[in-house]
Amino acid sequence: MPEWSYQSDRIFCRVLSSAVLVLFVFFLKVMVNVTYLDASIRRFFPAVENMLYLDSAHQTPLAEPVKAELDRFYDASLQFAGPKCNWLNRIEEVRAQLAGFFGARPEEIAFTKNTSEGLNICANGVAWEPGDNVLLLESEHPNNAYAWLAKRDQGLEVRLVPADKEWADADTFATYIDDRTRAIAISHVMFHSGQRNDIEGIFASVQDRDISVVVDAMQSVGVIPFNVKDIGATALASGSHKGLLTPHGLGFMYTAEPMEELKPSYVSTAGVANARADLLATVDPIELQPNAHRFEIGNFNLPAIHALGGALTLLEQVGVANIEAHAYTLGDQLIEIADRLGIGLVGPREREHRAPHIYVLDVKDPEVASYFAEQNVRLSPVRDGLRVSFGVYSTPEDVESFGSLLHRALDAATLSTASTAI
Repeated sequence: MPEWSYQSDRIFCRVLSSAVLVLFVFFLKVMVNVTYLDASIRRFFPAVENMLYLDSAHQTPLAEPVKAELDRFYDASLQFAGPKCNWLNRIEEVRAQLAGFFGARPEEIAFTKNTSEGLNICANGVAWEPGDNVLLLESEHPNNAYAWLAKRDQGLEVRLVPADKEWADADTFATYIDDRTRAIAISHVMFHSGQRNDIEGIFASVQDRDISVVVDAMQSVGVIPFNVKDIGATALASGSHKGLLTPHGLGFMYTAEPMEELKPSYVSTAGVANARADLLATVDPIELQPNAHRFEIGNFNLPAIHALGGALTLLEQVGVANIEAHAYTLGDQLIEIADRLGIGLVGPREREHRAPHIYVLDVKDPEVASYFAEQNVRLSPVRDGLRVSFGVYSTPEDVESFGSLLHRALDAATLSTASTAI
């Protein structure tokens, strides 16, 4: 097939995909009310018709527009072996799209494998000396904690800060900060409770001191609208398989300039500004890229980056603020059901302090979790209970169905306990 024909096919596919999204958004704007998104968006997520899916905090199902980008990549690879220059150009297009998604600049974005890689870059890059300390919540996600705990044998003190309330703010850390504190590493939203930590307030309390703020945004990006400049973090890391609707194996890290605040722990051609075109490495001094690209090591996850472009387009069309409002309303509905059943909420109830989409019910009986699995309900048992998490595809009917099943599950567990006692 001639090259011009292939390019024409690419253009046609992009136009067709855009047209589908535009028609969907037009319908959405006509049908949406002040809190709920229209259920027609579920058509983009076939998996949710095969089960009751309440596990977006673990991963989100694949969406049709995202799969279309994957198919386009693989078709180009199958028929034309790229060419790779087109793929590399697409990386920069998606990088710019991702940066604009939360108010960053393209040069402040580095693609990584996942959240853990980004957090490890930060733990290795923040300047500290033996005897210095970093602060983490004692309930932090282990992938954030281990990145710093692994530095203890080099002389870094890791202070695990206990909770003083159901969310964390500047006061939570205030009494643990001293002149040797070099960083606060914290999740924007906690995976095990749904609490929404006050990142802005924490940053404001230390911005005049030599303290970096490193943010794990895995559970917030794509669901909570935020401008990364307003958050004020030194660095922010996330994966893309939850709120960003992209398959596993792709993450990103944001770092604000000046780059002197973070040093790369490893260096490859992709991160070197003065790499030679003939790929000959010499003994000349290495000049690192003057921006976040210095942290990239090349051989990108090209299919996932293409898929991320499709996911971002979908999210931009729907609007993250609309997704947030929709999830909050579903959460209010779930809290009402839990109250009726006498079930507590592990995390905060107030919207100000809770994530819109993550709700951990104080239910620890493993039989209840097993019951939901038998009923083809996807959710996650976590540290302190059962985690229910909503996505853009979730509906009020999903919440009502879950409430009915929860009632039955609790009844069954009670009968089982009574039978065992007899």
